[in-house]
Amino acid sequence: MIRVDTWRRTKAGTRETSDAREGTTMPRTLRLPRADGTVFTYTLSGEARFPASADPIKSRVAYAAVHVVADPRADINPTLDVKLDWDATLAYRRYVWGLGLAVAEAMDTSQRGMGFGWEAAKELIRRSVAEARGVPGAVLASGAGTDDLEASAHVTLADVEAAYARQCEYIEGVGGRIILMASRALARCARSGDDYAKIYGRILSQVKEPVIIHWLGDMFDPALAGYWGSHDLDVATETLLAVVTEHASRVDGVKISLLDQKREIAMRRRLPRGVRMYSGDDFDYPTTIGGDAHGWSDALLGIFDAIAPAASAALHALDAGDRERFHAILAPTLPLSRHIFGAPTRFYKTGVVFMAYLNGHQNHFRMVGGMESARSVLHLAELFVLADRAELFRDPDLAAMRMARVLAVAGVE
Repeated sequence: MIRVDTWRRTKAGTRETSDAREGTTMPRTLRLPRADGTVFTYTLSGEARFPASADPIKSRVAYAAVHVVADPRADINPTLDVKLDWDATLAYRRYVWGLGLAVAEAMDTSQRGMGFGWEAAKELIRRSVAEARGVPGAVLASGAGTDDLEASAHVTLADVEAAYARQCEYIEGVGGRIILMASRALARCARSGDDYAKIYGRILSQVKEPVIIHWLGDMFDPALAGYWGSHDLDVATETLLAVVTEHASRVDGVKISLLDQKREIAMRRRLPRGVRMYSGDDFDYPTTIGGDAHGWSDALLGIFDAIAPAASAALHALDAGDRERFHAILAPTLPLSRHIFGAPTRFYKTGVVFMAYLNGHQNHFRMVGGMESARSVLHLAELFVLADRAELFRDPDLAAMRMARVLAVAGVE
């Protein structure tokens, strides 16, 4: 029996794949593995139920930190070298913009620090900035860090400052806006919170437009343990707040990725007026974004890549004042997000790219650095079930067929 793969381009510019077997219907029932070595029968429930809307989201600033699409045909060593499928990578950004979401570019979701280095990121940022200019209302910000600098025992604070300055200058030079990412090199050479305050203060004094400061916890990157000069998160928080308060006019907002809702809310209430809190809480984002009587968080989330249609629909409901629908849409996505971001959390990128593959945004499940192997087939099978329960598959037949392929390659048939 012959399988036919064809590509089509939608009006929004998103590249989709259509997989079909001549004379057959795709099965929606699969045999999925359990941890005890047995399998169970699972039948998909139905298609995604979220209407697409390109209207700008008004009630919150909502960034999706987006992934990159590797070129599976490139003649490279995938564990050492990088080559992207630029058409598919940029098409996904157009897709996210087409849902009214903003794009956070070249961050950890794009595998910065996990196979995707600064030289590759420079081209990604340049191309994304150019792409955004052709999309009405597109909002884009890009990660500046120090990953062109080896975090060795010989690195100095001056080296860190110069690396940050280089990347910030490049991003602003191509017309982009900055997300100031955490630095492994700074975590290696800083001796106190004062060192962090000095480096961040100097960089913030040089930027042309306000930036987003990103505090990435060590559950995402073990090399960032003790960031802001202390392993005590209360002490570290005080250092960050002091930096933000002193340079408030240069700070658009703060994103903390600590998977700690209480800590995010407590910090949010202490930020200077006009400085946003961008939730990085992939475990409890509906509550932090929905807010309370004292305020709410904006969003800059990797999970918004995987659940983009649901995130868009929920935030548009919030715009309309329908908080009940906002929570009703996002609640079923929480089990999926908690699974994707489960320990070891730094491997969440595998789940994000797997969702893009299942949903037809790319025609393969290959990743920069070979990171498609970072999660087990059991993990991917559970992801498949949770995504279906959250009604995130726009084409269940395609998702089932692609899941079956992955199972077969893994020896589960």
